[in-house]
Amino acid sequence: MKIFIAGGTGFIGQALIKKLLLTGHAVTALARNPDKLGDLSQQLRLVPGSPLISGPWQQDLAGHEIIINLTGANIFTRWTPAAKKMILHSRVASTRNIVEAIPAKVPSPVTLINASASGYYGFCQDEKKYEADPPGADFLASVCQAWENEAQRARGTARVVLIRTGIVLGKNGGALAAMLPAFRLGIGGRLGHGQQWFPWIHLNDLTNAIIFLMENKEIHGPVNLSAPRPVRNGDFTRCLGQTLHRPTFLTVPRFAVRLALGELSSVVLEGCRMMPGVLLENGFTFRFTEVQPAIEDIVGKG
Repeated sequence: MKIFIAGGTGFIGQALIKKLLLTGHAVTALARNPDKLGDLSQQLRLVPGSPLISGPWQQDLAGHEIIINLTGANIFTRWTPAAKKMILHSRVASTRNIVEAIPAKVPSPVTLINASASGYYGFCQDEKKYEADPPGADFLASVCQAWENEAQRARGTARVVLIRTGIVLGKNGGALAAMLPAFRLGIGGRLGHGQQWFPWIHLNDLTNAIIFLMENKEIHGPVNLSAPRPVRNGDFTRCLGQTLHRPTFLTVPRFAVRLALGELSSVVLEGCRMMPGVLLENGFTFRFTEVQPAIEDIVGKG
């Protein structure tokens, strides 16, 4: 298949491009900084430009069967008014420009796979959240709603799939890479009471799931991308410590997290018990359903 991807220079995007190329797909990547793709840039077609700005790249998008949009400013920063504006704008504007570039009439069906996040559901304590459940009422939930609404504008011309992604575990990036230095020093610990849910997914399963959604044309709408057995923050902390053979008896108090992160602290202190209902209903097979083997696969057994 001919695939156009925006946001391919990031942690998830690069892993997805590698897998798409290995499986024989023709990939076009929209990139402001192609150097970030390293050796991958020699194996795919590069189109210069930014999805935040309309331009000639929109003509290049036409003719592709699959469009994957992974664009979005990093949320893991202090949420100043300017940062919140950029978090929203980077998602909505990029999606709007991509949707507007999809031709009204195409010779074959087009699929738009657009990123979203577990933040759509807000803070849900112990309640399991499936794709049909309503959104939350916090800042990230409002961002996800605006993001998804923009993608849904393509429904008249494309099959739209909204991938609500959990916390992605993989090598060389993502949440786990940020945690490892402290845990390897033996100073890692749970956040607050540690009972908040951690909707994780191994990077290998995430990229396989996106390809699964590309190939299964009957699936549309929101799809939760998280492992079928989410864990609590305290359990994840214990598993990571056991794998690295390091103690995890320390606790980062809630007030310290709030002091360090401000409004963002609610994301890591509250969590969400997101479940992959659509993937399981349609027969997707996870390689990693338990968090311990997933961690061991990424960091080794110590």
